[in-house]
Amino acid sequence: MVPWPPAEFDVDERFVQSLIDQQMPDLCGLELRSFDEGFDNSLWRLGEEYLVRLPRRKVAVASLENEIKWLPELAPRLSAAIPIPLRVGSPTTAFPSCWTVISWFKGVTADVAHVGNFATIARQVGAFLRSLHVPSPSDAPINPFRSVSLRDRAATFEERMANLPSDLDGRILREVWTTSLDEADGLRTPVWIHGDLHPANVVIDNDSLVAVIDFGDLCSGDPATDLAGALMLLPGGLDESFTATYGDIDPSLMIRSLGWAVLFSLMFAELGKQGRMSYYDVGRATLERIIERSR
Repeated sequence: MVPWPPAEFDVDERFVQSLIDQQMPDLCGLELRSFDEGFDNSLWRLGEEYLVRLPRRKVAVASLENEIKWLPELAPRLSAAIPIPLRVGSPTTAFPSCWTVISWFKGVTADVAHVGNFATIARQVGAFLRSLHVPSPSDAPINPFRSVSLRDRAATFEERMANLPSDLDGRILREVWTTSLDEADGLRTPVWIHGDLHPANVVIDNDSLVAVIDFGDLCSGDPATDLAGALMLLPGGLDESFTATYGDIDPSLMIRSLGWAVLFSLMFAELGKQGRMSYYDVGRATLERIIERSR
């Protein structure tokens, strides 16, 4: 079972307020309130315009540092808004990590949104990924879970399959996975990838894409990893609406995308059983769509 990790840096409202008062006194008059505890970061609303992000695990510190370094460089050429750090807090004795203030994006994440028509969102996500998926520089971050071949995730796949809901067809999912391994070496040139593109990291409003958030897994890797996230987001899959702006997807890339989507969806189904029901719904719905298209 994939656990929701416990916090290693415990903070409360009084503590976060003290960091703001000490390091960003011009913001100290804004109302501060808890928003959410993410997988890696503690999130706090600050006034109506800002969100404060503080790592809640040691492993997340390097991820935040990568965001601070790379997002300002990537943002100008991307077709959708991303959480560029507006302010960067310094480590202290009491909190030994950097932290950031970013813009608050109006809308809701796609895992809980009620979307009437996904066609516009599909085109917008396709355009965003096309603008992101360019060859990455030699010093781009390498992620041990994303910048790898699907073969390197085989043990994880088996662990997650052990917890597959009993009413889903594991035989078909295993066939999809096995086929994806045959194409695992199909990547020719690594590109910039978001690395964690799933519905909970996509903000939408009025059936339109507002922003793509949480770039903690930003790295050099296979675009199939992000296309898997698009498969989790879009009920129609990577259809004509998506490819109209992303471009054609060759068969090898599509097969690898399905493999990554199975792996991610199994994880989401497990996380959902621990209280995040929207994650369970996303994971299960994606697995059902993959099974149906593979019959």
